Amino acid sequence: MPENVAILGASAKPARYAYKAQVALLAHGHTPVPINPKYQQIDGIQCFSDLKSVSVDIDTITIYVRPEILYSMSEDIISIHPDRVIFNPGSECREIADRFESVNITVQNACTLVLLNTFSF
Repeated sequence: MPENVAILGASAKPARYAYKAQVALLAHGHTPVPINPKYQQIDGIQCFSDLKSVSVDIDTITIYVRPEILYSMSEDIISIHPDRVIFNPGSECREIADRFESVNITVQNACTLVLLNTFSF
């Protein structure tokens, strides 16, 4: 089933995994919702400065930012209460994951690209 997927740390740089995730999400029929205050759009898709600016319901959040950056976003994530949060390699943080799980948000430590390519998304 197609999902609205927020990409925290979205990038317009094709070499970045966040960019590759946006391309793969589209290819698999999902709606990527890029989040990064540096961009207004990425490949023609509106990019939002933060989660509070998003007007659609978010099913999944895939994280491509370091834990130090994620701390300031964690309450916004909780307030929109996605079904799932994916911590991509390098973004993992047990403290934040525990906080999400305490409010019934499913947490995965996984690579979004691998999940998509193995039809496990």
